[in-house]
Amino acid sequence: MKKLAKFLLNKIPRPMLINLSIFLRPLIYQFFKGNNFTDPIDGKSYRKFLPYGYGKQRENALSPGTLSLERHRQMWLYLQYETDFFTKNYKVLHIAPEQEFLRKFKKMKNLDYTSADLFSPIVDVKADILNLPFESESFDVVICNHVLEHIEDDRKAMSELYRVMKKGGWGILQVPMKNSLKKTYEDFSITEPKERQKHFGQYDHVRWYGMDYFDRLKSVGFDAEANFYSQKFSDADIKRFGLNRNEILPVVKK
Repeated sequence: MKKLAKFLLNKIPRPMLINLSIFLRPLIYQFFKGNNFTDPIDGKSYRKFLPYGYGKQRENALSPGTLSLERHRQMWLYLQYETDFFTKNYKVLHIAPEQEFLRKFKKMKNLDYTSADLFSPIVDVKADILNLPFESESFDVVICNHVLEHIEDDRKAMSELYRVMKKGGWGILQVPMKNSLKKTYEDFSITEPKERQKHFGQYDHVRWYGMDYFDRLKSVGFDAEANFYSQKFSDADIKRFGLNRNEILPVVKK
């Protein structure tokens, strides 16, 4: 079972897995339902989460219902408990949206929600993050998760996200980080997919971010906070929600 899960999770594109999970959701829930873990995104409880990871797999990382990972569940809990995202009228830009978030956010009547991506066929606007087709100061909230590590000129992309955010706006800009690294590790001469996976953790990544990620965000104008939000929860809840205690939630403001 574990070997099959590893094969499916690493060989089938994540968007396809999410589409399959939506179609098969009733069966998936019946198979995995239980009382050991709770996915705050769908509110359902499961006997186990699935392992996930390109190299060494993390146990109980992937929710069977939403296919959310630790970082997604942390973000959802932050939005739920620390913001008025689910109640206040906001104009939101979501770059390369996670399909489960897109599905839920589009249904929220309080949000004027725009999704954008250069390649995805399901977004509202086809857009290059290096040259976004939006007026300056257009959005109250900007969400961009696990995109910047794919882009060599990440400061240009950050500048575009800053430009389109309204003054007083805020956002969540998650990236793969190694908390033990003070300085971001990047080498653009590494282009072979296998070498990139070896050096950066995934075949299409160009860097591992270190703690200086927040200096990069500040260099384009953001106020940036390294929020260890999972640590606000008890050990029991961290286990129940399948969170990573050391996962950083990068919250930015303008």
